[in-house]
Amino acid sequence: MNKSLWLDRSTESLDEPLPADDSFEDLVVGAGLTGLTTALLLARAGRKVGVVEARHVGAVTTGNTTGKASVLQNTKLSGILKAQSRSRAAAYVEANQEGLAWLRRFCEDHGVPAQERDAVTYAATDSDLKKVRDEYDAARSLGLDVRWKDDLDVPFPVQGAVVLPDQVQFDPMDVLRALVAEVRRHGGTVHEGQRVLSASKVGPPRVMLEKGRTLTADNVVLATGAPILDRALTFAKVEPHRSYLLAYTGVAVPDGMFISAGSATWSLRDVPSGDGSPAFLVGGSGHTAGRTRSEAVHLDELREWADTYFPGAQETHRWSAQDYGPYDGLPLFGRLPLGLGHVYYATAYDKWGMTNAVAASLYIAAQVLHGEPPQWGRKLEHRFPHPRGALNLATMNTKVSVAMSQGWARSEGHGTPDDVDEGAGAVGRDGLLPAGVSRVDGQTCRLRTVCTHLGGALKWNDAEKSWDCPLHGSRFSPDGDVLQGPATHPLHRL
Repeated sequence: MNKSLWLDRSTESLDEPLPADDSFEDLVVGAGLTGLTTALLLARAGRKVGVVEARHVGAVTTGNTTGKASVLQNTKLSGILKAQSRSRAAAYVEANQEGLAWLRRFCEDHGVPAQERDAVTYAATDSDLKKVRDEYDAARSLGLDVRWKDDLDVPFPVQGAVVLPDQVQFDPMDVLRALVAEVRRHGGTVHEGQRVLSASKVGPPRVMLEKGRTLTADNVVLATGAPILDRALTFAKVEPHRSYLLAYTGVAVPDGMFISAGSATWSLRDVPSGDGSPAFLVGGSGHTAGRTRSEAVHLDELREWADTYFPGAQETHRWSAQDYGPYDGLPLFGRLPLGLGHVYYATAYDKWGMTNAVAASLYIAAQVLHGEPPQWGRKLEHRFPHPRGALNLATMNTKVSVAMSQGWARSEGHGTPDDVDEGAGAVGRDGLLPAGVSRVDGQTCRLRTVCTHLGGALKWNDAEKSWDCPLHGSRFSPDGDVLQGPATHPLHRL
């Protein structure tokens, strides 16, 4: 099933009416973990808060994650120490510890089921062992109570592992539903199906919706993954990454949240079920969005791994997720540059959003409320590019330029075919511009396959049945509707 395990259930529609005066004190764009946590913190302070979501709660990143909240994050800490000062690395750890602590308390206070698990980063091969040793040393030096294990009682190969106990896993949609209930209990409102198209560039924020309404607010918080309405070109400082997940049942797995170091990443966690039957997730096999020969190949890689080490397990769900990697190893959040002090944003969690999202929300809420923002947030928000980060930034944008030229070259031809196979897409030209045709569920659509963000030539995603941009990760449905930003406008239909 091409839907995440967490989203495969009926949910309450949140079609709350917008206020008659179209005004808020604080308007949050995006109903994932960042947006709803920020909204709750502001609503608790007695402010008039609204959340607008283009699709539905949890539709993009949060509803498609593994639901693992951990301060041990693969080899993240050793990577940060190579590219940042020790004080910034310590600030990153403190931010994630605060995010985890807040999230743990919230789950306990509101009856959200959560399980404590050891977080484990392991080396599957001898060549990966040094990376894991480096992560162990980095985590110890930054004050984390990690342990070294030469081997683990698991069915897959392990040459060594670093373990951090007392981390947390959960169903992320359980958390979002509890957050929505608390936002509403404190007077805030959540509005699904309200896509933001644009915002005023002068004066207090005025936000234009696709359905024709214009909302005003003292402050706007962009909690949309890659920020939409981005005057600061943040999309050029992050790289969109796609990764894949499979859900299985029928075979028990070891307790723990496991992830392998190295070029091939395998992520594993158990999923408690109400009927007691064993279930688990396998994730990984990531790549830069829109830049792969076939997305289906990545799902097959995960299946091969699961079939090898957990024979007899039955696949129940398959899906993919998108997150953004920062150019310098650290998340981006706070006041949006060129936002005139009224626009806030958060992005670039690098696949570790369960803790980073809450940390970003705590910091942004403190800024909006004119409190004293945490010192760790100041160190992360106000930083100068490290030489390694500057090199990464140049490399990322060089790859974007190459992807732009390759995408347009791919589309050279004499028009798109009249029909394609069911579930497929094809690219050609409509005059001088790239055009595509797809056939999904018996419906054939012909589109101008040029991203409405910055003009990238789109690529057909054979696993998700979507048009994906290889430049900054915007995604569109087979009939051209926006699935994921930074684009805000649909594709042109031919």
